[in-house]
Amino acid sequence: MPAFTTAGYRCVTYDRRTWGRSRNTDETQQPGYQGDDLHGLIEHLGLERCHLVATAAGGITGIDYALSHPERVRSLVAANTIGGVQDAEYLEVQHRLRPEEIQDLPVELRELGPSYRGTDPEGAQRWLDIELASRPYGRLPTQPLREPITYARLATMRVPTLVFSGNADILSPPALMRMLDEHIPTSRFVSLLDAGHAGHWERPQVWNGLALEFIGQH
Repeated sequence: MPAFTTAGYRCVTYDRRTWGRSRNTDETQQPGYQGDDLHGLIEHLGLERCHLVATAAGGITGIDYALSHPERVRSLVAANTIGGVQDAEYLEVQHRLRPEEIQDLPVELRELGPSYRGTDPEGAQRWLDIELASRPYGRLPTQPLREPITYARLATMRVPTLVFSGNADILSPPALMRMLDEHIPTSRFVSLLDAGHAGHWERPQVWNGLALEFIGQH
């Protein structure tokens, strides 16, 4: 946040429903749609156009919103995300690159790169404390998208997009994110050396610099 505010941007962050301090208002009901919640927030804040910076599962929301409301998005940074693509070819590669056994690993092994865990144990512990606090109500139902993300939808993308990978990310492997990038006509791809799934946390100065350079062009 300080890096972006120092660069002159007004920054707004929010907890998606079922995460952090946001929860479903009625757990017996379907927990709404990701894009609808984001659009409602943008409308409420009176933001005519904005830059979206989204990572991991939030990257799926960002891609969906940029496809559904391109007139409201100046640029999109989609970092360390599988993108939510539902085409069979993409899912086949995804399942091979991230088999179910990966989900059985402790969260810090899944999400932090080995270089970072080995060289900054205090930072890794602080990240873990934040991660464990992000689900205060346990695992609640994940919000779906109104419309599946497909290669056909990605081909209609008009928003400038930075597909931002971590070279050591086992949850959103660079090879998979390259496939995502190849189907977005307005995108460019960059991969951060040695970073895992939490590249923005592991190498913030480099990550922030690349993201700021990109959104500064739009």
